[in-house]
Amino acid sequence: MSKDVLRYDLMVQDALKGVVRKILAEAARDGLPGEHHFYVTFRTGAPGVRLSQRLREKHPEEMTIVLQHQFWDLSVSDHAFEVGLSFSGVPERLLVPFDAISTFFDPSVQFGLKFEAQGEAEEAAAAPEAAPPEAQPAPARILPAAKGRAPAAESVAAEKAEPASAEGESRAGAEVVSLDSFRKKP
Repeated sequence: MSKDVLRYDLMVQDALKGVVRKILAEAARDGLPGEHHFYVTFRTGAPGVRLSQRLREKHPEEMTIVLQHQFWDLSVSDHAFEVGLSFSGVPERLLVPFDAISTFFDPSVQFGLKFEAQGEAEEAAAAPEAAPPEAQPAPARILPAAKGRAPAAESVAAEKAEPASAEGESRAGAEVVSLDSFRKKP
């Protein structure tokens, strides 16, 4: 197996973060069109994340925000977005670098993206070449979503679930079947 010197995985992840940046920039400029709204999950401990100590204590690892009806002053730069939100009646201002985002989801059109942390993507690329490709996680992927549902914790957990390994186990609604089951028995 050859070494990926060009780091396509990181290039794809950066390109997909550009999609999120463009979507948020358009929402900041024009407002949310139609039924569009966004669930953004980010790592609260990631470098550059700015939020109150109260929110950091309540969400020490990850936090999901909803940009729908009650947000204000959304501004987007090349590397982060900033937004005002209310949490339990307390107004807060958050700064979230795009590198801190772990998932982005628009339930109105069932569109979602899942990102790895930069360190995780680099560790996966530095993994021994003997590891099979399916053992190495993809840097970013479009999330399948159940119609009419937001990306709940169970859908994110399903993305991290171990792949099915034995015959007949299901994986994301699919069943693994051995070719031997179709062969005629003597």
